[in-house]
Amino acid sequence: MFFNFFKRRFIRKGPVSVKAFSLLEIMVVIVIIGMLAGVVTISVRGYLIKAKQNTARHEIATIVTALENFYAAHDCYPTNEEGLEILVESSDEFPDGLLTKLPVDPWSGEYQYNSPGANGPYEVICYGADGAEGGDGADSDISSDDVKDTER
Repeated sequence: MFFNFFKRRFIRKGPVSVKAFSLLEIMVVIVIIGMLAGVVTISVRGYLIKAKQNTARHEIATIVTALENFYAAHDCYPTNEEGLEILVESSDEFPDGLLTKLPVDPWSGEYQYNSPGANGPYEVICYGADGAEGGDGADSDISSDDVKDTER
């Protein structure tokens, strides 16, 4: 009796069918996933560029604040020879310096300091992704004049 119960429950008669995906179905799914990944990458790239440009604007604003504090303490702006490095050095007025460290732009370049600037006593410039003057999109330059215009 027990054997009949076991035979009815666990022993099958006839061909056993195995269900699985074919190679073609798997390849179609992989191609679709690849296309979706490409679309996401292209759409996210614009946000990454804007984030780097906003970071550069923020760092330039921090440098401008340090330059204004330097002017308040010394009644002059740093010369081109002194550059932005003087903002990191300790002095009697600022034992820790005006900046803890000199920031590097989001594209791993240095911020340029010009005194006198194009539209004022100084200018701080980030040359963008290409590291050269001019350009569009990610390569566009960001200067302290742009930061001052957005603050108003």
